[in-house]
Amino acid sequence: MYTDFFGLHEKPFSITPDPRYLFMSERHGEALAHLVYGVTESGGFIQLTGEVGTGKTTLVRTLLLNRMPDNADVAVVLNPQLSVLEFLATICEELHIDVPHNKGSIKAQTDALNRHLLRAHADGRRTILVVDEAQNLSPAVLEQVRLLTNLETAKQKLLQIILIGQPELRDLLARNDLRQLAQRITGRYHLEPLSADETAQYVEHRLKVAGALGEVFEAAAKKEVFRISDGVPRIINVICDRALLGAYSLESRRVSKRLIRRAAAEVSGEIRRSWWIRPLAAAAGIGSLAVIAATFWSLSLQQEPVDVVPADALVAEAEAAAVEPEPIEEAPALPEPTVAEPGPEPTLGEQLKLAADLTTSPYALATLFEVWDLEYRTGGRNACSQANDVGLACFFRRGSWSGLRRMDRPAILTLVDESGDNHEVVLTAIHGATAELSIGGVNTTHPVQAISDIWFGQYMLLWRPAAGGAISLGPGTRGSGILWLRASLESISADYATANPGSDKYDADLEQIVRSFQRDHRLDVDGLAGQQTQIIINSLLAVEDTPRLATPRLARD
Repeated sequence: MYTDFFGLHEKPFSITPDPRYLFMSERHGEALAHLVYGVTESGGFIQLTGEVGTGKTTLVRTLLLNRMPDNADVAVVLNPQLSVLEFLATICEELHIDVPHNKGSIKAQTDALNRHLLRAHADGRRTILVVDEAQNLSPAVLEQVRLLTNLETAKQKLLQIILIGQPELRDLLARNDLRQLAQRITGRYHLEPLSADETAQYVEHRLKVAGALGEVFEAAAKKEVFRISDGVPRIINVICDRALLGAYSLESRRVSKRLIRRAAAEVSGEIRRSWWIRPLAAAAGIGSLAVIAATFWSLSLQQEPVDVVPADALVAEAEAAAVEPEPIEEAPALPEPTVAEPGPEPTLGEQLKLAADLTTSPYALATLFEVWDLEYRTGGRNACSQANDVGLACFFRRGSWSGLRRMDRPAILTLVDESGDNHEVVLTAIHGATAELSIGGVNTTHPVQAISDIWFGQYMLLWRPAAGGAISLGPGTRGSGILWLRASLESISADYATANPGSDKYDADLEQIVRSFQRDHRLDVDGLAGQQTQIIINSLLAVEDTPRLATPRLARD
């Protein structure tokens, strides 16, 4: 729903464990290192615990997809509320082990598993058992886990086991009757929630993976997310997802501290109705008050006595007042008018105050659309949806003046006057040390320095994606956008030519070329061809029918 509004290609705060979104905090890095140790060292018995929602399952999926040795066979038990027989049967099914007879026997299952482990060891393969939600294992099944560690050769264990669970797992293994199992654990790690700084980095990380290239959450909002969530990633995801939905409903490009608080309240059930409906209710209430006030005013007028004068009386009064006009005396000669010296030109701040009613988003959007030879329609769909209809996309970012020059696109700037009031104006051209602004539809010229003094980096522009939509292109992706990216980079410079120009896959070679391009053009060197990188590429290619800051449309016409 809100992804297009914020320039995202997918929802960044889904609670589904997705290794692509793994935020490698210091704690998560150490936890993953323990897991990797457990699958690469023979006989490792690893225990990983953490509070609900701290990212344990995401770490496990990252391990299974990206960090497993090529010679590893893995059995994953996701539902550990099983009997001993069901537990063994699940392991055999995961490893594709055929139990030829007496499948209802624990001994038959164990013997079949042992034969499989011996054959795998002879073939140079490792066998790994991962048990998620291990705090739900019964003591009998945990004892069976201990017995499985006895499957070994003279030199090493045949089965490597990783137990993943909540803090209750530590309490369970601390029981006296399970001390034999606890003593065989060679590595333990408890995953703690994120710190305040890591929470802010986590939010930005997930937004960036989803395609965001500008700041969406204010600094105060990220601090509030940490305060409410205590750094638990799953809670962070739920709150941030709801806050983005609320910001979209209010057509706000930024998520504030207030939005976070209200989103958290709604998630926790403290507010029964959607809180972003309240402004509408308030407006309706104000309208009702206005109607009531107008009614009282009308009644008060009706109660005052009014003298009614007949029309004949008015005519008679007018005729009686008609007299001959007196002769007009000749007016004395006036001195020659003097030409006043022109006053100083109003400053940028003074112009903003004079045009305060016209420096709002609708006026700025109408001007920006006009620069692109488009008509902005108010009262219907939002501006970005209207832009998408004609193949354009919105790009929001907090950047620098040099970044604007590189983008080379007209942009809406948010200026802040000395009173702290915001003004939306359109930057239409840059001429060296001066720039042209459209303030409420009036074109003015001001020094770049004067604009920079009251501009804090927030801007929005329109651009025309050539890759089939405003999406980030990154390692592993495929499609026509990759072919466009390869051809465009090579057109800009032979130094950016790739080894496989006909490939539609974003491979390692293309990633290095993109990194080189980003480094040369002072962009964030992340190897992702995001919206900003694509806009710079379009600018260097001098795409037709694109208004430019360096060459304004009026000058070209």
